[in-house]
Amino acid sequence: MAEPVISVAFPVFNEAENIQPLYDAVVHALEPLGLSFELIFVDDGSTDRSLEIVKGLRQRDPRVEYVSLSRSFGHQRALVAGLRHARGAAVITMDGDLQHPPSVLPEMIRLWREGYEVVYTHKRSNHVRGLRLLQIRFGYYLISKWSGLRLSFGQSDFRLLDRKVLDVILAIPESRKFLRGLVQWVGFRQIGIPYDPAPRFAGEAKYTFRSLAALAANGVLSFSMVPLRLALVIGSGVAAASLLFGVIALLLGLGRLAGAATWLPPSWALVAVALTLLAGVQLMAIGMVGEYLGRVVEQTKGRPEFIVRESSLDTGNVASADVARPVHR
Repeated sequence: MAEPVISVAFPVFNEAENIQPLYDAVVHALEPLGLSFELIFVDDGSTDRSLEIVKGLRQRDPRVEYVSLSRSFGHQRALVAGLRHARGAAVITMDGDLQHPPSVLPEMIRLWREGYEVVYTHKRSNHVRGLRLLQIRFGYYLISKWSGLRLSFGQSDFRLLDRKVLDVILAIPESRKFLRGLVQWVGFRQIGIPYDPAPRFAGEAKYTFRSLAALAANGVLSFSMVPLRLALVIGSGVAAASLLFGVIALLLGLGRLAGAATWLPPSWALVAVALTLLAGVQLMAIGMVGEYLGRVVEQTKGRPEFIVRESSLDTGNVASADVARPVHR
């Protein structure tokens, strides 16, 4: 089969009920464009029938490809697995729950044909409400303010990347890629388009509060030194406050020695408060340093980003930043 012009990669984790409707909707959106395409389903260690359903689709349609990972490596690394196996001149990534509407794909491809090398999307509306919406907004705020990236609220991993952009991103040897940040950081000619996310077609949302917090932390730690500088600022503030308090206590003590009626707190209380405060600041600073140091250790180990158990694409069994380069020819 000739090399596809468009690759569409979907990370799927226990999405058995969504795969067939997703396939139907994407094919319906792409076929009228007259471009060759491939659909790459990355099974991120699903425990349901997701992989079985994808294999059934492949038997009926050779444009369907699959990559099955040896276990669940997480949404971002499953995305990277799809990107590394894509062969198209442009690659589109989208989730497997139909919240990213396939009807937007023709517009993304039109803009790519006009010369844009990155077409990203942002939500025009959001069906999420309440505490979860606040969590998402706070996460975007932290990433944008602390990392220096201009990520607007509602950006997701629903985007189109030109092959030259994709090759640059895959060549970056980070073991824990924050794709939303990297896509903006590399530059190139970019444009954003709004879309209205649909409710999840079936199944349960996979992004928990813990997942959102981890994504936000990864974004900040990947692109910013602010947490370390914040620890320095807080430590300096505590030191200044302690010095000021010490001077005040000294003056009050001298006043009492001179016969003035001054009040002094018990000495044990001063020691307990000072030690507790300083210990808290030190632990916070050590924790921030530990986060950065842990990422350095993880990078130096050289472990693969993901491991492929089986695939319909001939790229070997192990995929990592070192051994799995783009497979386009």
